[in-house]
Amino acid sequence: MELKTTIIDGRTWAIEDGGVRFFVAAGTDRALMIDSGMSGMDVRAAAAELTSLPVDLVNTHGDLDHVAGNRGFSSFYMHPSEAPVYHHGPAGTGTILPVFEGDTFELGGRTLEVIHVPGHTPGSITLLDREARYLIGGDPVQEDGGIYMFGPYRDMEAYCLGLAHLLEYADAFDVVYPSHAKMPVDKEVIGKLLAGAEDILSGKIPGEPAELHGFPILTYDIGVCRFFCDRMGKE
Repeated sequence: MELKTTIIDGRTWAIEDGGVRFFVAAGTDRALMIDSGMSGMDVRAAAAELTSLPVDLVNTHGDLDHVAGNRGFSSFYMHPSEAPVYHHGPAGTGTILPVFEGDTFELGGRTLEVIHVPGHTPGSITLLDREARYLIGGDPVQEDGGIYMFGPYRDMEAYCLGLAHLLEYADAFDVVYPSHAKMPVDKEVIGKLLAGAEDILSGKIPGEPAELHGFPILTYDIGVCRFFCDRMGKE
């Protein structure tokens, strides 16, 4: 599989890897890879084509389509509450270096700030570039995509709380570069996702029975996105 690279700006790249994308963000001293894709290809080599700087890795969360290239790194950054998700899958090797809400990656003339956005998984994060005024990476914010909220570790109520928390940062960014579907998306989509998720929990939006990867699910179409869930409304 050939990786396709899109230039976001002179120091940030999005790399398409099948149905997911990961990112490389460079400063003057270091570069940060945000996720490592789903194909398991040599992502270090992909980063070396973009920058000669030393490259660290941070995972937005531990789902397999975001961590398959982790085997190229002996250690990587991840929110510690994501460890069960990561070790649940076949790619769960290497040493987790913990990052928390408010931690920063100092890349040299550029700072990326960690925001914890739980729900899709317990330790999902996104990275805020205040100077460039955008968020990089993660699954919680999507437009015209499908957000997985079925199976272990997913929680719709936590997802609503996570999005509400993300909106506390709304004055610091204008757009989001998600890991799936349309890119970029305007920050207004966050409020639409939150409203839709709350309507799902309250039973205002009906779920349609479906099957995904062999699992029976309920699909909820909120217009801006679809949610794939394993329950309907509050129990």
